[in-house]
Amino acid sequence: MSQHKDFTIESLASYLHLLPAQVTRLADRGKLPGRKVSGEWRFSPAEIHHWMEARMGILDDDELAHVEGVLQRAVSSEATQPLSVAAMLPLDAIAVSLEARTRSKVITAITQLAASTGRLWDPDRMAEAVRSREDMQPTALDIGVALLHPRRPIPAILEGAFLAFGRTMAGIPFGSSRGVLTDLFFLICSVDDRSHLQILARVSRLLGDAHLVTGIRYAADAAEVLELISKKEVEFDTHDAND
Repeated sequence: MSQHKDFTIESLASYLHLLPAQVTRLADRGKLPGRKVSGEWRFSPAEIHHWMEARMGILDDDELAHVEGVLQRAVSSEATQPLSVAAMLPLDAIAVSLEARTRSKVITAITQLAASTGRLWDPDRMAEAVRSREDMQPTALDIGVALLHPRRPIPAILEGAFLAFGRTMAGIPFGSSRGVLTDLFFLICSVDDRSHLQILARVSRLLGDAHLVTGIRYAADAAEVLELISKKEVEFDTHDAND
């Protein structure tokens, strides 16, 4: 479906792999962002993607795996390889000692890190967009991790979709709902809403593993961070393939 064409009940049900009656009930109860046009429900793709993004933080591993599958099938009806965080996280986009002690400086530092790879062409514009997104709603999780990203993808300043990661020496107040300090920061650079959701679902699954988060927190260098993530993804893909 075109990104600018509204979903109907039927097309949204197909996209979310739900029954039309289920989508109708969610819309009628105000659980889905939509509006009625001539008595028929219509749903903006951008609003649906924001709704899905907001739900990521409350889903368990099985539910996130389902979201991954839904988005993967939406991209192609043919079998494709699962999205890989390790493949999207270049070694030179990982800093295990990000020089920043405030929220604003973290955003500046990680966008500059991303730009240093040559894959992000306008770090100032990205930093401004990330700050606006954080002002709207902090992306900090209660495990000391933040998933930085703009409200909408900015493909014009990107070579392609990729990730950057930074770890600060100490925790920083970043807006966690429980006041937990944040020291691990992922910057999600996406080229469209759908790929953004795929990346967010995948990263969220990874971060649901407390041992992985601890491993990343104490990793000796960038190579170890990447190796830990890669090994965990192999476990996920093996598990999903056997289900």
